[in-house]
Amino acid sequence: MGTLNVTRLIKKKETANYVNQLIKDVEALEKMIADDLIEKAPIRIGAEQEFCLVNENFLPAQNALTILEEINDPHFTTEIAKFNLEINLDPLELSGDCFSQLQANTERLLKKAQEVAEKQQSKILLTGILPTLSLDHIHLENMTPMQRYYVLNEAITASRKQHFNIHIKGVDELNILHDSVLLEACNTSFQIHLQIHPDEFVAQYNWAQAISGPVLSACCNSPLLFGKELWSETRIALFTQSVDTRTNTFTLNESPSRVSFGNKWETDSISAIFKDNISRFKSLVTSEFKGSSLETLESGEIPKLKALNLHNGTVYKWNRVCYGVGGGKPHLRIENRYISSGPTVADEIANSAFWIGVMVGKPKNYENIHEKMNFKDVKSNFFSAARYSLSTQFNWMGKSIPAQQLILLELIPMAKKGLAKMGVNQNDIDRYMNIISDRVQNKNGSQWTIQSYRNLLEIKKPEEAAQVLTAQMYLRQESGIPVANWEAVESKAHSTFHIKKQVKHLMSTDIYSVDEKDSLELVLHIMKWKNIHHMPVVSHDRTLIGLLTWEDVENHLEDNCNALKSVKSLLKEKIVTITSNQSENEARQLMKKHKINCLPVVKGSKLIGLITSNDLK
Repeated sequence: MGTLNVTRLIKKKETANYVNQLIKDVEALEKMIADDLIEKAPIRIGAEQEFCLVNENFLPAQNALTILEEINDPHFTTEIAKFNLEINLDPLELSGDCFSQLQANTERLLKKAQEVAEKQQSKILLTGILPTLSLDHIHLENMTPMQRYYVLNEAITASRKQHFNIHIKGVDELNILHDSVLLEACNTSFQIHLQIHPDEFVAQYNWAQAISGPVLSACCNSPLLFGKELWSETRIALFTQSVDTRTNTFTLNESPSRVSFGNKWETDSISAIFKDNISRFKSLVTSEFKGSSLETLESGEIPKLKALNLHNGTVYKWNRVCYGVGGGKPHLRIENRYISSGPTVADEIANSAFWIGVMVGKPKNYENIHEKMNFKDVKSNFFSAARYSLSTQFNWMGKSIPAQQLILLELIPMAKKGLAKMGVNQNDIDRYMNIISDRVQNKNGSQWTIQSYRNLLEIKKPEEAAQVLTAQMYLRQESGIPVANWEAVESKAHSTFHIKKQVKHLMSTDIYSVDEKDSLELVLHIMKWKNIHHMPVVSHDRTLIGLLTWEDVENHLEDNCNALKSVKSLLKEKIVTITSNQSENEARQLMKKHKINCLPVVKGSKLIGLITSNDLK
């Protein structure tokens, strides 16, 4: 939504005015296209760099506005959460050493932010999803206190009329309900913009769709969310569900998600793509508008199409059609939204060069791609890549081709030819395509993260493993060495700081629990079979009711009456609990004071884990 001062679209008069502005913007766009006013050359590229702010413990730092104010640079802007910021990089002509320039500009601005962040005891991290994020970080109090974010949240939650149901299944499974759109703040991306010749726009948009899966497979960098190993690019699933305006019902919901890949090839016009978005997705917000875009155009000026861009900013296609004005000239571009931030700036620029090179290097045998590939194959390729990264087997031009083979033998050579055709320096071409080639043959960010996290979990609990992983990620990012050459973090690795151990670093979350109505005989045998000394008793919503300990139940194991009894008959209801943010020392003191060996860990009244005397050794 840019920097517009927006309000929620509720009143009838405001809605009528906004719709009128929207229609006039579409008509103005069609007139500019018909009158050949859309810029055709030179072709420019651009990017948006999102990044995370972390404190000295590599946990999210909630100081984005303080840092932004001190940076005092118009390239920087806010994101929806207090622990993220964004850089809008200046556009460059697609020629010469443009990619080296893009890297230098990105590094210069990140350094500027880093210098300010260090004064606030903070660091900058480039990653698709910050490994140390927890549910505690995505409550509304951590939303950036700016009107447009609250308005968007109100509009989307009002449209749903129910909580967001996030269900993502990978190696692990995440299933949570959340009450706001702040889950979207978990996603951090490096968005790439490519200006497109208006006469080639629809064909190029279809080509962008076709190559999305293979390009994504090489660039995956966000496999973890809340300590769960999910998709190779978990952002794809999370973003789709975190701003979904559709209501869950008992009937089939055929309406599309606001975050989507699309459902068909585009075969009409540029304006038809915008019209389809307007037709399918209800307008959520509005702003103040002065005059109409048609009047502006008739006066000899180029309109900014503010209403159309405002609506377009709330429809999140992974390949998004964009209209803009630069140097007084209107242009059209495709925004690639599916690539993660990080792991290094060099990796990000290589991703840009790879995608842009394939876009401009399309050979003749791929013309009219919509007639040669089934769109559902293309869509399937995209989501398979998000799940499986470089292990994906693509449906490509009627054949099944492994990701490595398609990228190394066809797409990288295609990108090299395309970049050379546009006059990009050979040094830039070789440098960035070698980064992609090395990554495809060795490892991408997602694969490094998964291997490192699994290694750390061999001897550490998830909370500590995530902090050590993030610290090690930061060190490697600072080196500037592309991720293909990163060594996996070893299990015995330590953080770069002293972790003040809290209960969350030591507790077990993979625990057995029972209901008070369960058969006592069965529960006693489960405790015996599994060598369980402490069995929490919870309700259907995980509210802690009580605790069974082996000391209390072992004498009842052979009781013939157990088959007729429930857990409630032996339940200890008065129990001592602790929260995950309390210290290791507090846990020791509580156990010593009450002469116990186990503390249920609660959040409010809900059970989230157990910590025992064995965990404190």
